[in-house]
Amino acid sequence: MLIWDGLQAHRAKSVREFVQRTPRLQVVRLPAYAPELNPVEGLWGWIKGTHLANVCEETLDPVVEQVRRGVRRLRRRPHLPWAFLSRTGIYL
Repeated sequence: MLIWDGLQAHRAKSVREFVQRTPRLQVVRLPAYAPELNPVEGLWGWIKGTHLANVCEETLDPVVEQVRRGVRRLRRRPHLPWAFLSRTGIYL
């Protein structure tokens, strides 16, 4: 199952062709603007609240490193992605 938001890149010809070539892939499209239904928004909210809180850097590199650190930390907490998904009301 692919939960698909309205990002323009997701509508590219190559993506559409991939989806058509993969019949076992079930695509669920989110409404045009519905961040409360997108589990990735939970991830970004968690990273911003934990790893980017009070971060004020002059360049982007330290910010990118903090995001990467947050994603690595998330991998050690497998319950969190399920929590982000459950907040949306979407269940697999």
